[in-house]
Amino acid sequence: MIDVTPNRPIPECQSWLNPLREAGRIAFNKIGWPGRKNESWRFTDLSELKAHNFVSAVEDEVLSLEQAQQFAIPELEDVTLVFVNGRYQAHLSDDPAGLGDGITCCTLRKAACEHRAMLEPYIGQLTRDTDDPFTALSNASIEGGVFVHVPKGQAANKPLHILSIATAGSGGTAEPIATHPRNVVVAEQNAELTVIEHYVTLSDDAVYLNNAITEVFAAERAKVHHYLLEKESESAYNVSSLYAHLEEEADIRSHTVLLGGKLVRNNVLPTLAGKNAHCLINGLYVGHNEQHLDNAMRVHHAAPDCESRQFYKGILNGKSRGVFTGRIIVDQVAQLTDAVQSNRNMLLSEEARVNARPQLEIYADDVQCTHGCTTGAVDPESVFYFMSRGLSEDVSRAMLIYAFAAEGFDRMELVPVRRLLAREMIAKLPKAYDLSIEV
Repeated sequence: MIDVTPNRPIPECQSWLNPLREAGRIAFNKIGWPGRKNESWRFTDLSELKAHNFVSAVEDEVLSLEQAQQFAIPELEDVTLVFVNGRYQAHLSDDPAGLGDGITCCTLRKAACEHRAMLEPYIGQLTRDTDDPFTALSNASIEGGVFVHVPKGQAANKPLHILSIATAGSGGTAEPIATHPRNVVVAEQNAELTVIEHYVTLSDDAVYLNNAITEVFAAERAKVHHYLLEKESESAYNVSSLYAHLEEEADIRSHTVLLGGKLVRNNVLPTLAGKNAHCLINGLYVGHNEQHLDNAMRVHHAAPDCESRQFYKGILNGKSRGVFTGRIIVDQVAQLTDAVQSNRNMLLSEEARVNARPQLEIYADDVQCTHGCTTGAVDPESVFYFMSRGLSEDVSRAMLIYAFAAEGFDRMELVPVRRLLAREMIAKLPKAYDLSIEV
């Protein structure tokens, strides 16, 4: 059960969001929890999640600046906004004005009260009509998160780093916490912005649910780069959804790396609504022990002459499970669509498993759509080659694993993020793979 009762009184200035909250409650009651007969959740069992009684945090968890700074991205100059158990911590955060003059950036609570005219045309527009239970729950629980608006022709001075920290504490409750952060990103015509969503924990034993949604609106020729860096507790549940709407010649690039969590569901759902729009969906999921990492992509080509690229890789060890569902929808009007989808998986143990499902729905007749999925182990001939050059078997395997993942890192424009993720990925390799690589 998940209690969607707000963790603090909703101010009157936010009451205009109540219809969206009520629609979310009605939708969730109608949809219910998905079972294995639900095709979208066919390979993901939610029974353990449903057994918990999740509630909202009722008090702030006090962290020191040193505790928050351990999750800073080395060598990256950014504007960081810090949330602890879903609640904004101003004393740990940077001044959003560092993004640049004319850019509006604040908490969703503040935006609902002080920037309603700017926020109202966007919030919930990509999520209101949903058949997904977690999206419905988010609609019902809208309160926390970030709103950022970049005006026409402006580029943000720095990346926006939204750092969400979960603690081992209970947030003043006896039950595990559920948080439902909602971020709304608006890039007007010719605007540019990079957003980093970063989910971490202070305790790898902490049990909680993080149900995060980001809505991105990219106007004509806008460029938005979105990073999702997930390293939750391996006792926690994470559902992250990126909804995006692209107008003519807009460019959105999504980079996702999943490292933590007991059960993770990662949804990337762009709609290419304007001619010549471009979307890149790039991701890596690395599992060990009994982690379950489920990735669901749905790229909707709703306009002609658009291009999309999906490149996802999985590295699975122990008894971990990976799922990749890549769906491309091409409307009849979307002639001259160019869509590519690729999912490659490397299994490091006999008990690791992956389920890959490429799906094409094409209603136009002049398109180029390709897809491919591969699953295999580390190539023994390549291992032998490295060993013949004097390397140990473990280091040879580790180098091949790193090389497999490196292609995804190389697509990331932010070098400090690339380096951080490479180090984190290497740290998840088996201890015997004592690998030191300059990244």
